[in-house]
Parts: sequence; structure tokens; C-alpha cells
Amino acid sequence: MAEKKTLNIAVIAGDGIGPEIVREARKVLDHTAAKYDFALQYTDLLMGGASIDVHGVPLTDETIEKARENGAVLMGSIGGDAATSPWYRLAPNLRPEAGLLKIRKELGLFANLRPAYLYPELSGACPLSNKDGSRSFDLLIVRELTGGLYFGARHTETVNGLRTATDTMTYNEEEIRRIARTAFETARKRRKKVTSVDKANVLDTSRLWRAVVEETAADYPDVELSHMLVDNCAMQLVRNPEQFDVIVTENMFGDILSDEASMITGSIGMLSSASLNETSFGLYEPSHGSAPDIAGKNLANPIATILSAAMMLRYSFDMEEAADCIEKAVQKALRDGYRTADLMGAGENLKRCSCSEMGGVICNYI
Repeated sequence: MAEKKTLNIAVIAGDGIGPEIVREARKVLDHTAAKYDFALQYTDLLMGGASIDVHGVPLTDETIEKARENGAVLMGSIGGDAATSPWYRLAPNLRPEAGLLKIRKELGLFANLRPAYLYPELSGACPLSNKDGSRSFDLLIVRELTGGLYFGARHTETVNGLRTATDTMTYNEEEIRRIARTAFETARKRRKKVTSVDKANVLDTSRLWRAVVEETAADYPDVELSHMLVDNCAMQLVRNPEQFDVIVTENMFGDILSDEASMITGSIGMLSSASLNETSFGLYEPSHGSAPDIAGKNLANPIATILSAAMMLRYSFDMEEAADCIEKAVQKALRDGYRTADLMGAGENLKRCSCSEMGGVICNYI
């Protein structure tokens, strides 16, 4: 008998609701593995506040090396309440979120994929819904993740007696080219349309961005390319999200636009994400935060993490059928009226369920 395929997965449960939502994602992965006859090997790692509590830093070099030894990383959420948590009395480079920036850089996770899909079953929860409650869009934001303003040189000084801070946005053409290729390759598997978002009317980095994206587009004649300024894109996401297929943009713009896109789906608790390097390795996490106000109460929505696990099967392990199975199970649960608290609204025959109950329902549909 042939030996089962084993998927080696590093797991960072993280902070706040992280352990709860990761637990449900692992349950769903375990059910999927049983159905498709593969094995799972998990390695639990610490990052964020949980790592600070044990090691004094949000991410250790040992954790990075252990993550590299696996085929992918599944992560929950990082951080806590900035107003009350002692983690936020530390220097900025020692706070939980610093671990996120470090792991992205160290693992070369330059491409962040954030789908924003409005399930028909949740169309009434979309704040942009038509009067009859109908709305339908399916877009993907491809965000450059390891360059730009968040990783540029920065300093604070006194100039003419005034405290003055400087952050530098820098991109080179290869950083732009590789994220553009990711966007075009992804679009080829979707509806073959890329919208490149920049601020080329003001920024030199955006003018280079636009030029390199156009050069790259020449290798993808089957994909339609258009350009849009970031302020207009923010407006168009609210006005007419149906027009978009794949949006590609730099780090800070992508951070803002992907959060906007997540909310027009009705709940940020539905949004998965993948951060990929130039191999099949990736880090998979929900787009939402750690929600410390509901941590430990079994109230969180685990669907974003479960859908992130499906993305992991698809992008890092090339298991398309298993990924589809999870996504269909989520849709069946929604179709049959199961809702965590963030998804409850007007409607007949809705069944409110806890975090663990939602995970169990989805497992039953696998």
C-alpha cells in the first residue's frame, strides 16, 4: 500500500481569539484529510503576544527556522488591546505586530492574496446591498507585502525645534515585476482582468509601478490591464465592486483597500488570506484581528480561518479538490442558515451558533 501523503504545517495560534479559530480550522482540516486520505503533521509555534510572554520578543529566530521546515504556516490572529495590554508599553519593535513584519520579510512572503467574495446567502448583510438584498461580487486583491512604506528607512529628529518624523517609500523594478506577475498569473485562472492601483499623479514610486506593470503586461496579452488611482479605487469599491476581478497594488494601499473590501462582504469574519513567497510556501491567516473583547468566549467566527486553510491546500499543497470541498462546506452551512453572532441579521430560519458549533457544522458537510 502506498504511503499517505503528509502535509507538514506550522501552526501559530497567536493571541486573542486566535487559538479558538485555529482549533476549528484544524478540525476541518482533519475531517478533510480523512476524506481525501492524506496525513497532517502540525508543529505549534509562538508569535505575537504569546511569544512576548514566553520569550520577551514577538518572534524568535528559532520560530522562523521551524516555520521554514514546514510546507506552510496556518496562523490565527496577533495582538491585543493597545489601550490595556502591557505588550503595548514595549518599544514598537517589541510589540506583537512587529512579529508579522519580521516573518513576512524573513520568509520572503511578498505576495498577499485577499479574496473578497459575497456569498449569496449573506447578500443582505452587505452594507452596499440593493433594496432587494441582491448583490454579487468576487474580487481578489494582490498586495505587495515586503516593500514600500512599511519597510523603508525611517527616523525621527528635531528640525527647527519641531519633532519631525520621516518614513520612506521605496520600490525597485523587480519588486514590482514579481507582484505584477503574480497578479497576471492569478487573473489567468479567473476572469482575466487586472486593475493596477497606484498614485501615479503624485508619487515617483507609483510612476515606476505603472511603467513596470505595463511592461509585464506585454507577457500576458490574454489578460486585460487597466490602471486606477487609489482614491478612485476606494470610491469604486463602494460604488461598484462588481467591476473588479484582480486588483494589484503596493503595500500600504493594499493594506487599506483590502480592509475596505473585507467589510463590503458583510463581515470581516469571512475574509481569508494567503501570503506567498516565490516557491509554494505560504502563510495563511484570516484578515481580521485578535478581537480581545470576545476572546475565550467561544463567540468568534472561524470561517475566515477555515477558508484560509482551504487556500493553503490549494496554493501550497496543490490539492484543488480538497480546497473546493472545504469552500463548498462553508457555503452549505451558510445556505442552511447557520450563523455566528457577527452574521446574524434579519432572516427566517437562521440558527445562531458558537465558534466551535460553526466548526462542527462545517465538518459535518465535508
